[in-house]
Amino acid sequence: MSSGGSINGDMNFLKTGFTHKDLLRIDDNDLPLLANEVREVIIDTVRKNGGHLGSSLGVVELTIAMLKVFDPLNDRIIFDVGHQSYPYKILTDRFDKFHTLRMKDGISGFPRRNESPYDHFNTGHSSTSISAALGYAKARDLLHEDRNIIAFIGDASLINGLAFEALNYVSESHTKLIIILNDNTHSISSRVGGFSTVLAELSANTLYRRTKNFFRRHFGSEKKHPYSGNTNILARIRNMLKAFARPINIFDKLGIKYWGPFDGHDMKTAIRMMTLAKNYYKPVILHFNTVKGKGLPEAEKDPTKYHQVSPSGTQKFRTWSEAASEIAEELAMNDDRIICFTAAMMTGVKLEKFSREFPDRFFDVGIAESHMLTMAAGLAAGGMRPWVFIYSTFLQRAMDQLMHDIALQNLPVVIMVDRAGLAGSDGDTHQGMLDISWGRAVPNLEIYAPCDEDSLRECMIIASKRNGPTLIRYPRGKITPVKLSVDSDDGVAKILDGQNWALFGNGSNVNIMLDVREIAQNEGVDVPAVYDVRRVKPIDSESLCEILRGYKAVGVLEDNYMAGGFGEAFGAVIAENGLGVKLMRFGVPDVCVKHATQEEQRELYGITARNIIDTYTNEA
Repeated sequence: MSSGGSINGDMNFLKTGFTHKDLLRIDDNDLPLLANEVREVIIDTVRKNGGHLGSSLGVVELTIAMLKVFDPLNDRIIFDVGHQSYPYKILTDRFDKFHTLRMKDGISGFPRRNESPYDHFNTGHSSTSISAALGYAKARDLLHEDRNIIAFIGDASLINGLAFEALNYVSESHTKLIIILNDNTHSISSRVGGFSTVLAELSANTLYRRTKNFFRRHFGSEKKHPYSGNTNILARIRNMLKAFARPINIFDKLGIKYWGPFDGHDMKTAIRMMTLAKNYYKPVILHFNTVKGKGLPEAEKDPTKYHQVSPSGTQKFRTWSEAASEIAEELAMNDDRIICFTAAMMTGVKLEKFSREFPDRFFDVGIAESHMLTMAAGLAAGGMRPWVFIYSTFLQRAMDQLMHDIALQNLPVVIMVDRAGLAGSDGDTHQGMLDISWGRAVPNLEIYAPCDEDSLRECMIIASKRNGPTLIRYPRGKITPVKLSVDSDDGVAKILDGQNWALFGNGSNVNIMLDVREIAQNEGVDVPAVYDVRRVKPIDSESLCEILRGYKAVGVLEDNYMAGGFGEAFGAVIAENGLGVKLMRFGVPDVCVKHATQEEQRELYGITARNIIDTYTNEA
């Protein structure tokens, strides 16, 4: 890895083979220089590889302090989400590998237990850290181990229901736990909700801070006051005055000792407070204020833009997210009942313009997917037409609400599932592999997977007129037109004729099927017919049966796990009707999808034109 240059000159500390033990040998006065070097490595790598920039830049000092106080091998440091884990990776055992961040066979953008002994819990979705840390703490107690358990969580993650459930159980667990709260006032965009006000009041209450500082200055020791012979009286006076000045603190009410807020970029203070927490015998939360994007002026100015960045040189193109949001705006102009929801992903799903055009009909609920779907169900029951824009990987967090609150009541809620299918370098926690598999089992739910913008518009128009729930899935990245795409009443559109065999797919796989035809023509192989299965559920079995009878072999392409995918529906039609058709299925097997580019992932799992041609010639 190139050493490069640091913000304040040449690098001095981060060298080949750097580990946590090297950090311990650095004098505390030199730690700001180390922080600058860490930031430079993060900025340089993320600009080349892409990744989550702002969150990691904001926690460099906190991470250094944490590694000065705690033993990352013996103690258990549990990150929440993991957007902020880059400094930790650099400062443990991965500086030499950090240039491979998010690359195939390189290090993950999130904590991974199989990547390093310093990573103690896999993360990627928000609000899991306190629950996991409580589990680790009770395991420590039951096994009579001597170790500290630290949950490192951000203010936006703290509002999720899972985090609240864990906080509620901390006092009940009767165990020692350290919670480090990184408060940068943002998730991806600015945080939302009433709890953000609670944290802001804790951070901004000057009367409380002045009272606390007054006692620290004047009564820091018994010798500094005339009542040294009666410290109980002084303690009562001090506590009464502090209680009067201090804002209502939800953490204290939950039985968790609250210390803070502190400047998260002041390493000496952070080290001192973490050391005190290490020696404290009860659950404690350390509240640190940080600046998201710290050290990179443009990121500090626009933390939303620099939350996650694409690799340098990435070409701009029209995305599925942009197309879906624009079509939603058009539909909303003609239907006052249409409401749009997002869970802290307004920029990701491109709803910024919708939020400006229809401020009363747009809701960003924060990181609260389950709440979002049930609130949408309530709006639908109340006569509105809610549209929920959500990544496929995050829909997993609200499947009970989709089933229990929406589908069983047959409510007209439209679920716009972004990043469906193979999602690329974010890793196994962010692949959209389950929406079809689960959705096919949900009653009343119709599922659509358009292949281009025209068919996306058609599917969204259909959904806007339905009186039941609809799920529309679309992939990450560039949206391109598919030539010769045609309408279909039964959800299966034949694009091109062929001989002896046919290919069925949807979404971005339609273009792969067209590539198969081109290769077949060039190599003198039977040219397959191509069918766009844009309605995944329900499938018209009678019509499909008629189609299948015309071929000796069929291939089904899915950007989903094959287990539970629509290829299984084809298999059922073939088996139940005694059709002598060879079925070839191409999709993601029963594996945790590794981080890589989408193209590399398709190559890995055989969802390529070359593999499809070879499979047909070898098996059919």
